Amino acid sequence: MKFLSLFFATLLAVILLPIPMVAAVTPITPGDNLVVEGIPPIPSDIVQKVERYTQFRSAGISSWHPTKREMLISTRFADTRQTHYVKSPLATRQQLTFFPEPVRGASFQPTEGNYFVFSKDTGGNEFNQNYRYDLDTGETTLLTDGKSKNSRGVWSNRGDKMIYTSTRRTGDDADFYIINPQNPASNKLLTQNKGGGWYGLDWSPNDDKYLALEYVSVNESYLWLVDTATGEKKRLLPKDGEEKISYDGGYFSKDGKGLYVITDKDSEFSRLAYVELDTLEHTYLSKKFRWDVSDFDLSDDGNFLAFVTNEDGTGVLHILNTATRRFKRLPKLPIGQIYGIRWHNNNRDLGFTLISAKYTADAYSLNIRNNKVERWTLSETGGINTSSFSDAELVRWKSFDDRTISGFLYRPPAKFTGKRPVIINIHGGPESQFRPSFLGRYNYYLNELGVAVIFPNVRGSTGYGKTFTKLDNGFRREDSVKDIGALLDWVATQPELDKDRILVTGGSYGGYMSLAVATKYSDKIKAAIDIVGISNFVTFLENTKGYRRDLRRVEYGDERDPKMREFLEKISPTNNAENIKVPLFVIHGKNDPRVPLIEAEQIVETVRKNNVPVWYLMAKDEGHGFSKKKNIDFQFYSTVMFIKEFLLG
Repeated sequence: MKFLSLFFATLLAVILLPIPMVAAVTPITPGDNLVVEGIPPIPSDIVQKVERYTQFRSAGISSWHPTKREMLISTRFADTRQTHYVKSPLATRQQLTFFPEPVRGASFQPTEGNYFVFSKDTGGNEFNQNYRYDLDTGETTLLTDGKSKNSRGVWSNRGDKMIYTSTRRTGDDADFYIINPQNPASNKLLTQNKGGGWYGLDWSPNDDKYLALEYVSVNESYLWLVDTATGEKKRLLPKDGEEKISYDGGYFSKDGKGLYVITDKDSEFSRLAYVELDTLEHTYLSKKFRWDVSDFDLSDDGNFLAFVTNEDGTGVLHILNTATRRFKRLPKLPIGQIYGIRWHNNNRDLGFTLISAKYTADAYSLNIRNNKVERWTLSETGGINTSSFSDAELVRWKSFDDRTISGFLYRPPAKFTGKRPVIINIHGGPESQFRPSFLGRYNYYLNELGVAVIFPNVRGSTGYGKTFTKLDNGFRREDSVKDIGALLDWVATQPELDKDRILVTGGSYGGYMSLAVATKYSDKIKAAIDIVGISNFVTFLENTKGYRRDLRRVEYGDERDPKMREFLEKISPTNNAENIKVPLFVIHGKNDPRVPLIEAEQIVETVRKNNVPVWYLMAKDEGHGFSKKKNIDFQFYSTVMFIKEFLLG
């Protein structure tokens, strides 16, 4: 017994030794495709602490089978999102595609469903190629040229053709091509277009016309009719002489006499409308909702329109009878976001993807005859009970011009006492909006680190009317940065938030915002993280891909104009980088076609001269944001270390 006592005492002493175990100090090795500069070695114990928060999965509906009550979904089992087959609610997910690159959606052939068409790019370069997947053999066939940027396309009603856009002619212009996917050799140019903002919407009931959208800006777009035999196209809306109007989406009515569209014509908000093709008269179908319509779909028989309104950031589903113009009573769905609504050909089942603050995204269906809601996927959450996750709290503050700006605050659990440090995360776009949703890995910052997170919707955001969306255009660009300055002042007035511990971050345009805030308010923040952000508007506009350049000039200004060029240079973070006095973390993908890698390289080089810590992470196999799990994981480990050292430390 004495021996055993001595043995256990010795064992306990060894266990309690302050020297860490070897595994705890072994650093994590970044993947071969990652370039890491300034980031200290990441100990493996960080991986152990955050592991469960890296295991969240999500799923979304891609396409209904045309004759069976079965669907294709998109989800990730390994490193990237792929296409899976689900044959009944909560049935086993059968993975069909297996590629190192993510598969971008899939759509069944719409009459028989014996094959589907999907898209994927290479290394995040967004030069998507289309492929046919044959269900009988599992074989894939390339349908596009393998080089240019292509959209997945829209099926004809007969299901024998698709029309899609491709930049193969000039590299900049999105032309329309037509193809029979069962015969790749049938691929041919249908219509030459000018610019990169062209999208296909719908075929007319007899397949002789094609509805197309020409996007110029968030406030300006045009609807065109294209002859599917000759390629002749005619501008339909807006009429000549009308002010700039936005159109988004469109379907032919089943009698071919009209269109269902989303438009901000005669309104601050985007409404669902019916347009008579003979007169172009608009009848507004959602005018009782003072909110943007964000998505809609027409049933195969044309009897029902399903649409989603964006009500102060929450997605609300509605179904309208097109004959009676009456709304159907629907069951109450969880508060969150509803995406990808798709009618089954049976005109009974409506599929959609639902996500909320407490639940990751999954595929659902609604039977409109009995109002039965069925869940088709149940995505894993790393064993974490997500029902206790924080809900979003709508907050408002006054900006420099007395305009009210809003955002969403997520508070950490009550177990964290005292003033809480804050992460401000600014969305990209800028024509976008943060809407309360499942935060995924961000829940680690809330639940384990006790950090509060604020997602602001500064001027320029969508969802608050088209006047608000225009408030940051051109020479007013820095007014949105001032909105964050006002938010920093608001944080200082909140008794539960710590004004002395604030980190600002964002992706894409939000990356620019985080850099701009760091140049103007370094005395009010502790650190900044820039993810695929713009650091100089002139070099950005000169180097972004040609098919995007004119679209971005509408928003940011034309760098070829001397006065605008001078202004853009003046406000660009690279030309104000000496004012960045806080630690900076820059994250980028080498193949980013939107915000080229030079934007990251030049801000890193410039800020390093300030003698402040600069961390740099670049992935050679990624584009505008990381999409491969192994890269996302390393980014997360690094970010946790950065937050601990420079926000919490």
